[in-house]
Amino acid sequence: MPNRVISRDELDGALADVMAAPKTDAQIDSLCLRPALNQRQMVDHLHMTRAEGIPGERWASMPWLRLEDGSPHPGIQISILPSRVLDLVWRDREASPHPGDPIVADLDTSEANLPVGTLIQAGTAVLRVSEVPNLGCVKWKVRYGVDALRWVESRPELRLRGVLCSVERDGKLTQHDRLQVLR
Repeated sequence: MPNRVISRDELDGALADVMAAPKTDAQIDSLCLRPALNQRQMVDHLHMTRAEGIPGERWASMPWLRLEDGSPHPGIQISILPSRVLDLVWRDREASPHPGDPIVADLDTSEANLPVGTLIQAGTAVLRVSEVPNLGCVKWKVRYGVDALRWVESRPELRLRGVLCSVERDGKLTQHDRLQVLR
């Protein structure tokens, strides 16, 4: 049986609710560790460091973006996916894997709310919103459907696929913490 995917009409109809997410003081819905390609471990806390991103995660060993010197791009250490978007697209949770974003939170990740450079308190860690866009990819299309991919790509300023961040201050984020945007 094929995965049940959401239609573009359903996605467009839900946009107002997605954009009504909190601007700060965001509830953490899930924390995920990606130790290797296509592996997911749902955890109750994440340690985050400037040097390693999330220790034990594949950012340091398998980054999809590197600096000119070959080192992993720090702007892709952490991704935050809006939980309202995940709840819309991830309909078949048995057959389709979690997208792998380390942080899923009920947060407005739009450029208007989180301009590049914005600091986010994440537990005892501090994250900085990156200039690198978090775009949909072929995996998003396969898992959640072509309409879901086109929808997250259609309005880049809304950052429906979420936001990428660097770790600015080492620390720990737990399921019980909340994301606080530092203005």
